[in-house]
Amino acid sequence: MRPQAGLPSLSRRSRLLLVAAVVLAALLLVGPRLVDTYTNWLWFGEVDFRGVYLTVLLTRVAIFLAVAVVVGAIVWLALLLAYRSRPVFVPASGPGDPIARYRTTVLSRLKLFGLGIPALLGVLSGLVAQSNWVTVQLFLHGGSFGQTDPQFGLDVGFYAFDLPFYRMVLNWLFVALVIAFFANLVTHYIFGGLRLTGREGVLTTPARVQLAALAGTFVLLKAVAYWFDRYELLMSSRKEPTFNGGSFTDINAVLPAKLILLSIAVICAIAFFAGIVLRDLRVPAMAAALLVLSSVLVGAVWPLMVEQFSVRPNAAEKESEYIERNIAATRDAYGITDDKIEYVPYKGESSKNPADVPVDHATIANARLLDPNILSPTFTQLRQLKNFYGFPEALDIDRYELNGQVQDYIVAARELSPASLSGNQTDWINKHTVYTHGNGFVAAPANRVNRPQSEDVNTASNSSDSGYPIFMVSDLFTPKDQQQIPVDQPRIYYGELISQSDPDYAIVGAEEGQAPREYDSDQARFTYDGAGGVPIGNWFNRLAFAAKYAERNILFSSAISSDSKILYNRSPRERVQKVAPWLTPDGNAYPAVVDGRIKWIVDAYTTLDSYPYAQTTSLEGALEDSIDQRTGRLLPRKEVSYIRNSVKATVDAYDGTVELYETDPSDPVLQAWRGVFPDAVNPESEVSPELRAHFRYPEDLFKVQREMLTKYHVDDPREFFTNNAFWSVPADPTVEGVSASQPPYYVLLGDPETGKPTFNLTSAMVGYNRQFLSSYISVRSDPEGYGKFRILQLPTDTQTQGPQQTQNTMTTAPQVSQEKTLLSNSNKIRYGNLLTLPVADGGILYVEPFYNERNTGQNTATFPQLLRVLVSYRDQAGSVKVGYGSTLADALDQVLPGAGALATPSGGDPAIRPDPGDAPPTTETEPQPEDQGAGTTEGAAPPPAASGSAAQSAAAAELNRKIEAVRTAMRTGNFADFGRALDELDAAVKAYQDAGR
Repeated sequence: MRPQAGLPSLSRRSRLLLVAAVVLAALLLVGPRLVDTYTNWLWFGEVDFRGVYLTVLLTRVAIFLAVAVVVGAIVWLALLLAYRSRPVFVPASGPGDPIARYRTTVLSRLKLFGLGIPALLGVLSGLVAQSNWVTVQLFLHGGSFGQTDPQFGLDVGFYAFDLPFYRMVLNWLFVALVIAFFANLVTHYIFGGLRLTGREGVLTTPARVQLAALAGTFVLLKAVAYWFDRYELLMSSRKEPTFNGGSFTDINAVLPAKLILLSIAVICAIAFFAGIVLRDLRVPAMAAALLVLSSVLVGAVWPLMVEQFSVRPNAAEKESEYIERNIAATRDAYGITDDKIEYVPYKGESSKNPADVPVDHATIANARLLDPNILSPTFTQLRQLKNFYGFPEALDIDRYELNGQVQDYIVAARELSPASLSGNQTDWINKHTVYTHGNGFVAAPANRVNRPQSEDVNTASNSSDSGYPIFMVSDLFTPKDQQQIPVDQPRIYYGELISQSDPDYAIVGAEEGQAPREYDSDQARFTYDGAGGVPIGNWFNRLAFAAKYAERNILFSSAISSDSKILYNRSPRERVQKVAPWLTPDGNAYPAVVDGRIKWIVDAYTTLDSYPYAQTTSLEGALEDSIDQRTGRLLPRKEVSYIRNSVKATVDAYDGTVELYETDPSDPVLQAWRGVFPDAVNPESEVSPELRAHFRYPEDLFKVQREMLTKYHVDDPREFFTNNAFWSVPADPTVEGVSASQPPYYVLLGDPETGKPTFNLTSAMVGYNRQFLSSYISVRSDPEGYGKFRILQLPTDTQTQGPQQTQNTMTTAPQVSQEKTLLSNSNKIRYGNLLTLPVADGGILYVEPFYNERNTGQNTATFPQLLRVLVSYRDQAGSVKVGYGSTLADALDQVLPGAGALATPSGGDPAIRPDPGDAPPTTETEPQPEDQGAGTTEGAAPPPAASGSAAQSAAAAELNRKIEAVRTAMRTGNFADFGRALDELDAAVKAYQDAGR
């Protein structure tokens, strides 16, 4: 027979190609990570949070090395001992012995297997373990909560900071020992220490000793695990969803069982170690069988029997103590303790009129008519300016004090909308170097529109300029002395819409003397001079970002000069998440004008998932409401049992500067993180009064807390167990076809003590599986009393209608139903937010705006306008009255005669309305539907200027409205409306000419 041919040798060229292929593959695998590391290094330097990046990076590297070395060393030692104690002579088991081939292969590459396998397993373990950097840092810097658990008397900090770390260490030791056991076993098998021939097989003494030692160590670690299992019983979910934490069965059956199993595990470990000196393997085998059997009988069967035959027949009595523990811990963990909540009995009906109750004057005057979740198309159509600007799908609410009066406003930043770029605007040069920023801050008073609609739904005024917001614009085109909310720098480079570009970056800056490139207006260009951005003038940085975005233009474009910078990671929420990865940011960032700068404010939370006895909740489930379903907002998939809004962050819309401010110094979790990142969070004393005036109580935290309050307002454990007194979050009645929670609403309510308006976040609550109103939750956002809850509790037998019942009552009222049917033929009806307002010292007033959106059946842009206002009120006699009018005053007078006088009139508040002799700026008082690229309507004269004559001024104003009515009718395509509008325009022109004679 011919001898077996060896492996073919490779030529020098082939070896070079092979090496090149290996290097290329390594670059493809490692290169993107190196590029990301470098660009992240640059970015964190830009925002001045490089210390955070280094700390996280070094912690991950340290954990990776520690776990990799420990796991790799244990596996290597197991392999080494097995190899060195191998039999000198290994008899073959037959001519076809399959092990001989593997033995030969291992011996020919001994270092590769002996060092490569432990190294590979260590690296893989380290890569997985490095993600536990949060657990390690909290262990190193965690402190005391100052509260002890009711079972073991240990500080809560042990469960929050220490126990997770001990568990992590134990888990990796288990992993290392299991891998080492099988590695040792396989090595002995390959080299003859373990043979399966014969009836019983053969196990050499070294193999028996090593395997027994490894198994005994594993069982000994299991005993340690049983000890820590005792503490984890306080986070048990056995009684889920009734309550979390140690139940009667956990404390009285499982806890003793853990101690028994611990003792058995120690005995079994001794038995395994005895196998080192005893040749009889029956002792370790019996120990293993005993451990498994005791785990089943003591650890599972016994607790099950206690639960079935002792607890369930007397559950209310047995679980009473443990429910009480759960109630106390949950209130502490979610910040809903009695010192923060005032419970007020409330009748739900009243014989008084709000006009006679001073506190109601502020509440009704500030009743919100503009729904920020509906009016984004209206803002876009009326204040977009250019096709590439836009507003978020859901706008925001904030408050400002103008002329001494506090008022809530619908606010939005006019951002660059990359998704709206079209045609040549999407060219790389235009998209990334020309269209780089938005322009301006837009606000509209939330409680009024420019003028009321006509009571006749068929009149032309209903399709023209009625029922629109009164805009206050602070942008490049509005002189600062005419801005009611002054802004020094209205350009917006960082925002929610801007960041939706893929890829998200802009290249700005230019050399001295180079012409500006960035679009400001049709007549002006701009060059960014802010502090934001990473320098991209040198070739190394250009190469790094060209690789990051896979874009060759970054390397070769002449638009990039030595002074250019690249702006990226432009989402305010994303910037906060990156500089503070230990925080959970709120899903909604909102713009505010602070000290003349537009700043995004982002709430951020510290969370835990291991607070003893506290109820665990899913953030995704607690946060989702009808708005989230409509907008598709990404919700955090995280289970928490503790949450605090301990940090508020700001992101400058112009230069991207991120600032973190401490707002809850008492939070032990925040204090732990301040130990990890000493300079990351600014102290509370650095919050300016103007910035604090724009802090809102965060929606996401409120949603979690109201979800907890549905059950944890109950004090009596027995009543808690029966569910009788529970509440429910009502479904949003204004959204048809979707069953989702009603979102909380920001409203201005009269303060019960001062009568002044206070900014509150509110939510109605209904009974458990009922539709009647059970309570009304409000929490203050103003600096005075921030975070204080006031809960109006209605009687348990109340018949006060909840939101769903109220919506049905209002929409089926004869006048509403008839007009809705009439409008539905050519319009889309939109119901605004259904506000629940406590008035009349015991009554509940519901207010809902009713929007109309023209349905043309064409591609013509349509947008909502306020058409009517719906109100509902239940008097002391139990009668539910519905009001329906073109203004809130009209609707209120139908249900509460005289109360309409409290409503703010349409068209403006006298406190901030311009003097009658001054012509109000068109951009602020007369919103006009925008038609990009369109001039004046064909066949109509340009709008006349106001003259000094009062009659002629009135005629001029009427003429302006009729001209706009013609424009609107042309866009809707309705010839009947167009003809009617032309006739009315002709009459207005004659009236204007007659007034000028």
